[in-house]
Amino acid sequence: MTSTVIYEGGLRTVAKHIQSGSLFETDAPTDNQGKGARFSPTDLIGTALASCMLTTIPIRAPHLEQKIQGVWVDVVKVMVGQPRRIGALHLTFHYPVGFHASPGEYDEIEQIAMTCPVKESIHPGIELRVDFNRPA
Repeated sequence: MTSTVIYEGGLRTVAKHIQSGSLFETDAPTDNQGKGARFSPTDLIGTALASCMLTTIPIRAPHLEQKIQGVWVDVVKVMVGQPRRIGALHLTFHYPVGFHASPGEYDEIEQIAMTCPVKESIHPGIELRVDFNRPA
């Protein structure tokens, strides 16, 4: 078993990771009757994608592990209606000041990110835009 999720009322859930015991909460978003005080379940899809991309890079390319420390990804989720669902995910990679990689390393980062397990699991009906934002 991976996790247990409990509904607490007030459109909030608490998820427990079985192996570690760590917890996180979700709330319904403000545009869907919620408080927006926590990640919404749909927020977690884009967040999981960014996290998976950043985690998969050093798994598949250990020589990049030190280099990508401090890289962050901004995530924008776009909802559409009828049925209500995620219509688009827009991700933008950002590199810390002083970051430098060779063209081949940037290519490797991008190729690995775009083949991470979460990306491979995203429904093809969701528009996915990833800007790797290579420093000049």
